[in-house]
Amino acid sequence: MKRLYTLISLVMVLGLILGACQTATPATIIETKVVPVIQTQVVKETQTVIETQTVIQTVEVPAEVSGVVLPRNETLYFNGFQWSPVVSWNPYATTPNNAMVLADGPSNASARLTMFEVPYMYNMLTGELIPLLADGPYTWNDAMTELTFKIKEVAKWSDGSPVTADDVAYTYATNVKYATTNGLAYKDYIDTIEAVDPQTVVVKAKLNASGGAENPLQLLAYISSAYVAQKAWTQAVESRTAVDGVTAPAAFKADGGEDVIYSGPYHRFFNDNTKVVLVRDDNYWGQDAAMWGKLPAPKYLAQIIYADNAAGFVALKALEVDVSQQFNANVQDLWLVDNLPISTYLPDAPYSIASSIPTAWYNLKTYGLDNPVIRKAIAIAVDYDSIIANAMTNQSPTFTQVPRSVMNPTAGEQALYDQAAVKDLQWTGNDVEGAKKMLDDAGIVDTDGDGWREYNGKKLTFIASCPNGWSDWQAAIEIVAAAGKNIGIDITTYYPEWGVYQTVFINADQTEYDIFMWGANGSSPVNPWGRVRQLMSSEYVGQMGNWNGNYGGYSNDRVDEIIAAIPNETDPAKLKALYTEATQIYLTDVPSFALMYRPQLFQTVNESVWTNYPNSEDGLNIPPLDLINGYSIAGLYEIKLVGE
Repeated sequence: MKRLYTLISLVMVLGLILGACQTATPATIIETKVVPVIQTQVVKETQTVIETQTVIQTVEVPAEVSGVVLPRNETLYFNGFQWSPVVSWNPYATTPNNAMVLADGPSNASARLTMFEVPYMYNMLTGELIPLLADGPYTWNDAMTELTFKIKEVAKWSDGSPVTADDVAYTYATNVKYATTNGLAYKDYIDTIEAVDPQTVVVKAKLNASGGAENPLQLLAYISSAYVAQKAWTQAVESRTAVDGVTAPAAFKADGGEDVIYSGPYHRFFNDNTKVVLVRDDNYWGQDAAMWGKLPAPKYLAQIIYADNAAGFVALKALEVDVSQQFNANVQDLWLVDNLPISTYLPDAPYSIASSIPTAWYNLKTYGLDNPVIRKAIAIAVDYDSIIANAMTNQSPTFTQVPRSVMNPTAGEQALYDQAAVKDLQWTGNDVEGAKKMLDDAGIVDTDGDGWREYNGKKLTFIASCPNGWSDWQAAIEIVAAAGKNIGIDITTYYPEWGVYQTVFINADQTEYDIFMWGANGSSPVNPWGRVRQLMSSEYVGQMGNWNGNYGGYSNDRVDEIIAAIPNETDPAKLKALYTEATQIYLTDVPSFALMYRPQLFQTVNESVWTNYPNSEDGLNIPPLDLINGYSIAGLYEIKLVGE
């Protein structure tokens, strides 16, 4: 197997040491020096790479962050997380664009745990909730309407004060008060979170008409996916954003949070429009024997902001990236052809565990896309085998291997619905003739001879979109556009930068994007129920700042009834019937459609500097989520330098 290339690695490390005496590149130098000076200086950086050249533009940086080199043997470099400059360090922000630090809430079942922490870490491999801030397992009351856990007495904030139950309670109340993403996601399921004493937290569910919990699954999701923020810091933000004593939600969430107090092992060291660097807090409470018993191995976590997947791939191939969270086409060639010390979690195809579902969402406000016939015709005409073979370079099961439904490809979810009952509704794609007949039978035809079909006299023309630089997604969108052309529907493509894209598709007034890509959730304590909700729940219709789901605005009363029934259904046969019916509705109405299967996060690692990364054969059950999401962060305590 390709795990260790000791001799090659030692030679490469020697090369890096020698290279440090030469002209530095962005992958080996970060300008940082803390001195109280106001002046600025201009720093020009260039990067020489294989087969192409990437030049990072000249930028002005303050002198107090100039002059310090990040030692290569203390720095773990990432790609694929940060695609544009950081907007905010505020854990309550709606769009902080701070991917190395801020990713929690319902669409991130395994919260990112570098700077902020949650009570429990979710392990997607085992389904366990592993205590982090929490001290031991949680307990339910007999009615399963209240969940109780304790906070570790050793858990501390970065200012040295203890993390308390009051912090947990105040964070939730703040989320609800200011309509944050977490507030919007959980307010209908969690009534209150109360601090019984400094260590004891009680999460109380909202009750349904029968007196039971509206959804006990959501209580588990919250304690494993929603950050705990410090009460004192939260109150400081409320105070400084208040006008005449009143804090508006928009102002509170817009605060930049650069002075934020945190509880995690890393914090902000430096960021600009070319890079983000976190530095280890050597006073981190987690080195106590009650938690990890030591500090994480890397002192610095750094992400160069690459222009696109291609630039990130070049850097990985040049061994300037240690952990790659991006799609790398034909990843196996890196070790089979190029003989590089690079590996993946699984030694063979598909190289990662497929659990999430990149999806094409329809904007149902768009003329024509309110018609399910048009939606399904486009969906069945798409050549998915081409997407998987070309866009994904076979790093995904096909829809023949795993037929489409509301489930991800994992065995546990696939067993939860009646596959035979929905077989006639499923499609594998590239059914151009079937799509044409479907449109013809509905009277949606080309009446003026220009080659494009009309619906009620108006030409069908749509824009399909995904973020620029996400090469596998862009390739998939191009194939969607080609399917439209093949059946007489004009679909053009548009690729805005991520910083723009993320602000549009999450809002109810979508106008620019008619067909757009975003993922359907992977594994979590609430899925597949959470994915059914994400795909079709009408609760999200018209919601602004919506990261939670149903981005296209679909509404179906029966689906809402199913979503309400699943969490409290204990009869396996009835539960299976509900999931089967949800699948039937989804495949009939097609409010969105899966384009491929995909790992929750890609994890490709470079073993020239660091080694002993988690993998499927080590028996540790550390999930492949790039050493910073959920229980994957345990990997930061396992990796070591080559030669140690």
